[in-house]
Amino acid sequence: MFNAWFVEFAPAAYQDTREQTSERVQTALSNTANLTEISPDILVEEPSTVAILRMATAPPIARDRLIGLANVPPNLLKNMEIDNRLPPRMNSAGLRIHLRQICRVIEQLADRDIFHWLNSRQEPTQLDLYRAATIVADRLCGAISDPIIRNTQEQRQLTAIGSWLGEQGYSLIPSGQSPTLDKMNPGTYAFRMNVIVQRNSRAVNIPIDTVVMPLTAEEDSLPILIEAKSAGDFANTNKRRKEEATKVSQLKETYGENLTFLLFLCGYFDSGYLGYEAAEGIDWVWEHRMEDLKKFGI
Repeated sequence: MFNAWFVEFAPAAYQDTREQTSERVQTALSNTANLTEISPDILVEEPSTVAILRMATAPPIARDRLIGLANVPPNLLKNMEIDNRLPPRMNSAGLRIHLRQICRVIEQLADRDIFHWLNSRQEPTQLDLYRAATIVADRLCGAISDPIIRNTQEQRQLTAIGSWLGEQGYSLIPSGQSPTLDKMNPGTYAFRMNVIVQRNSRAVNIPIDTVVMPLTAEEDSLPILIEAKSAGDFANTNKRRKEEATKVSQLKETYGENLTFLLFLCGYFDSGYLGYEAAEGIDWVWEHRMEDLKKFGI
């Protein structure tokens, strides 16, 4: 089932993302005069550009590699790439020094096969710029291809859950109106709901993909929590299997051992993964057997 979906839909999801990324790359090239003027001012104006510049080098360099080569604080690159901002507490003089070091590394390692005009000093043609932007965009998407596919697959799974629940007579709680676990009405469900747990004497939000209050729920019943999981190979599932166990442990510490937490699975999950989850008190339903949700009172 996962393989069939992948062949039919994953290429389009990847291509859409690459097209959007290519537009960002073209903007970055325009802002840097086609990579001939890489300056701290450009990074101050648009900090996240540094992620694109990393992919414009030969070889393309990871964030941690750039941190080492430029000898800059790790939080600088994290703020720039993830939050598109400069660290608010870093003094301006030190910041300019670090940004110059980053620019120097990018200039030294710029991929001169792609950006051949850096050697020839000739004005690049539109075809040259389009080719360069496509290559850099492809590198960027290649670095994040797994999350692209995983997020698209997860959205498809949530749509499938919603359709099935609708057929059973459930009503979707609109986004932004999700009540707390103890205030949900029978026969309702919510997507991507933040559930509050207590951790170290403070309240913390844990996002849950789907929260369902059964149609036949009694007054003091808790809803059923469902996490959508998909995987294209066995290796990645074993890397991520502790995530669910940690989440369930925190939820049960707050809401009690009777809380039902299910995995909604599609793809490559072997006995090692399933055994680990079962040992943590976690059950699951396969997407191709969605009717099994009824066994949990849904």
